[in-house]
Amino acid sequence: MVSVEFLGPIGEKKMELDVKNLVELKEKLNTIESVQKWLSMSALAINDVLVEDINTPLKDGDKVVILPPVCGG
Repeated sequence: MVSVEFLGPIGEKKMELDVKNLVELKEKLNTIESVQKWLSMSALAINDVLVEDINTPLKDGDKVVILPPVCGG
């Protein structure tokens, strides 16, 4: 199982999902309307490291964080 956390305005609680890579994760998250709109504009981190390769494999115990864009001042 992989834990998935959502930061900022996404507004979803932490989830535990059984996925093998980021492609599978995105497919599952796209079925959740409140998350779907954020996926295309959000960065992803696995175990606190930003990743861009959608084919990145995931293993049991990995922590994925969905990081939406934010404005600061």
